[in-house]
Amino acid sequence: MEESEKLVIISTTGPENQEKATLPFVIATAAQTVDTEVVMILQASAVLLAKKGSAENVNAQGLMPLKKLMDTFIELGGRLLLCSPCIHERFIREDELITGSKLVAAGTVVEEVLSARATLTY
Repeated sequence: MEESEKLVIISTTGPENQEKATLPFVIATAAQTVDTEVVMILQASAVLLAKKGSAENVNAQGLMPLKKLMDTFIELGGRLLLCSPCIHERFIREDELITGSKLVAAGTVVEEVLSARATLTY
């Protein structure tokens, strides 16, 4: 059986820029439709998007609502990894995070990037 391609997307932009926060999830779900394994890593203010209720308020003009994209991404098997120090810096508790997200440290980020065919950064 042939191994699928793997794409890692790193996003550092949160709800302060709705278009830039949404675009990584547009690319992620598009990649999933062509049988690509996608790992999304949220760092800096992008971690705010994984706080319950936050994505519902991100609706960039001309793009699908972020909440719908994130739900689709997770339903299609996407892995949503969150920078643990970034979460703690913003005083976000784990029980405030959306289902399907996982806290990780820098070592995991490095492992994911090294194992991917391509990495995109937003």
